[in-house]
Amino acid sequence: MGTGALTGYIDVAQIVLYVFWGFFAALIYYLHRENKREGYPLENERSKLITVQGFPPVPKPKTFLLRDGTTFQAPNFAKPEPPYSARPTAPWLGAPIEPVGDPMKAGVGPGSYAMRADVPDLTFDGQPKIVPLRGDPDHEVASGDPDPRGKPILGADGRVGGTVVDLWVDRSEAVFRYMEVEVPVPGGTKRVLVPMNFTRVNAPGGLWDFLTGRIKDRQVKVRVKSILGSQFADVPTTKHPDRVTLLEEEKIMAYFGAGTLYATAQRQEPLI
Repeated sequence: MGTGALTGYIDVAQIVLYVFWGFFAALIYYLHRENKREGYPLENERSKLITVQGFPPVPKPKTFLLRDGTTFQAPNFAKPEPPYSARPTAPWLGAPIEPVGDPMKAGVGPGSYAMRADVPDLTFDGQPKIVPLRGDPDHEVASGDPDPRGKPILGADGRVGGTVVDLWVDRSEAVFRYMEVEVPVPGGTKRVLVPMNFTRVNAPGGLWDFLTGRIKDRQVKVRVKSILGSQFADVPTTKHPDRVTLLEEEKIMAYFGAGTLYATAQRQEPLI
């Protein structure tokens, strides 16, 4: 066999294996780079002039066409950040931060949120996705399930924070997303949304009562463990009484998330 004769020791299977290795390496590089389309470059505590992006670098901006005809570009280095109020707990770099002022509204930790679009989420046919039951006759509380409307809602301290007046349904998923609660405030009342995943609806009764539908005859109790009864008055409100935007959802969820750590001073302390 002469010099340069490769066919004597390289077969098709070996060539295919090398091609696969090359393709897989390129795929990993591409996916890792696309993963940095949002959230990068990272912030540097020493100087804003330092770019932290690692390898591979941040991809070039790409324009996405949205369903409503608008466009979105990512990465978007001019995207605004939500305001927050916090300070480092120590003078060295990387020290944890603690909220300044009212921790429930500081916008840090479990109370942080993203600046999503200030428009309602829409269904496939372009209608508002999350609406109250009073505006959607096609949905209702299932027969046999406890109906919290008209019932008081209790905070983590057992005190009444308000009264449930309606339920907001996700028409795409056919699940309840929020309870609408009327809260007493100085000079009157206001209505706020309480996320369903932060609530517990308890209807005392045995298994037989549940199976036979008698659960509605029992006393329905609605509880929220993340905030106190007095803190319902500060839940962020919506601009429209029958609509909630993506940004408003972020702020509402952030408020209840903050309560899991900041509602009381004791929650910020170690268990032991």
